[in-house]
Amino acid sequence: MRSVIDISDLSLRELDGLMDTAEDIIARPGAYAERMRGKKLATLFFEPSTRTRLSFEAAMYELGGNVLSVAGAGSSSAAKGESVADTVKTVSCYADIIAMRHPKEGAALVAARAAEVPVINAGDGGHCHPTQTLADLLTIRREKGRLDGLTIGVCGDLKFGRTVHSLIGAMSRYPGNRFILISPEELKLPSYVKGEALKKNGIPYRQTTDLEEVIGELDILYMTRVQRERFFNEEDYLRLKDSYILTPEKMKKARADLAVMHPLPRVNEISVQVDEDPRACYFKQVLNGKYMRMALILMLLQEGGAAGRREARA
Repeated sequence: MRSVIDISDLSLRELDGLMDTAEDIIARPGAYAERMRGKKLATLFFEPSTRTRLSFEAAMYELGGNVLSVAGAGSSSAAKGESVADTVKTVSCYADIIAMRHPKEGAALVAARAAEVPVINAGDGGHCHPTQTLADLLTIRREKGRLDGLTIGVCGDLKFGRTVHSLIGAMSRYPGNRFILISPEELKLPSYVKGEALKKNGIPYRQTTDLEEVIGELDILYMTRVQRERFFNEEDYLRLKDSYILTPEKMKKARADLAVMHPLPRVNEISVQVDEDPRACYFKQVLNGKYMRMALILMLLQEGGAAGRREARA
């Protein structure tokens, strides 16, 4: 049994294999429609979620499986003070695999150590969000045709943005990539992420507060919202929330083949007018997330797909 708590839990071979499986699902959905018949996924979401929770549930249903769902700590025994460990030990009696979101960093690791079934981290506080990164990787590969040799701009809340932390960790493993980190001083990328992902791997990067100055250099622009729920001080949130707003006017300075991405939900950091631009890829990310979660469920429950066949041949 194995779990996926951090994107680093997956080797490059496995990442590529998962993307191959997702592409095969897209091409031949009927071949996967019964692969999880008789299996149950439990979604334990102790933080609000729309895309991630529904994506996991849609993924399991489209594989022919079933879903047990807890949405919000108030609807579970966590409201009575039950520990994460006890919760997942209990849920392990009912389900074959668990997807869990929790506001506390490290909660998913605690869950994985206690569970009797695989646990997928669906986001733990401001730490990481590996399945969003799987969606991001497939989107980049489908849009750019490769995952190496790219200039990637990440913009907005880089301090608390778990999707950013996971994406940088993953893309730092592919050769020739470089990063431009765009944020207010107060929301700069944490030093531990820079150390573990960028400096350790010799990845070139630079930091700036000016999006317009660098947008013309980018192959990928990964926008993020400033997250109200991560702030202890409402005044700080209100001061920083509109630091960057991507508009059609700013897009005029970008390359014709730029891919604009966003993990969603957005607030107002991308103008709705940008949605009509063919370079806007954030709703494609949503759909790609479902396919990658299907591939991951298959892998963890040892049902194979392209990823499993690749591992079997190795």
